[in-house]
Amino acid sequence: MANDINVVVLVGRLVRDCELRSTTGGFSVCKFSIAVNRRKRVGDSWEDEVNFFNIVLWGRQGEALKQYLTKGRQISVQGELRQNRWEQNGQSHSTVEIYANNVELLSGSRNGSSDSNYNSNSAPRSSETKNPQPQPQVPAGPEDFEDDDIPF
Repeated sequence: MANDINVVVLVGRLVRDCELRSTTGGFSVCKFSIAVNRRKRVGDSWEDEVNFFNIVLWGRQGEALKQYLTKGRQISVQGELRQNRWEQNGQSHSTVEIYANNVELLSGSRNGSSDSNYNSNSAPRSSETKNPQPQPQVPAGPEDFEDDDIPF
């Protein structure tokens, strides 16, 4: 039997500045959305179709990238799909988010800022290399929290 695969790679532009918050347990959660354009043929012409995706970035990567994740910036996101389900007022609801494993800045925002080659996995960590400390376990997702722990 084959193993299941859940891998997503997207390149798009942020539709607004990211939101960085902390859970009551002290974990950082960075949330943002990107727009990904797709060209499709309609009759004899081409049209652009825009798709929007919600991204969740846990821990230090979100903290390190917060200042760079601004509206209009083009980024690459690698991660996996997560479906969250809940019931509210007797109705079932569901949403799919992308839990990012890696985020790379590809270009400046449309207003011309730079620092385009910053990679969340290559952030400077001089203090970590001199005095390595155990890192808290990053939660796998919303199922690891009670409803009151998630700040959104």
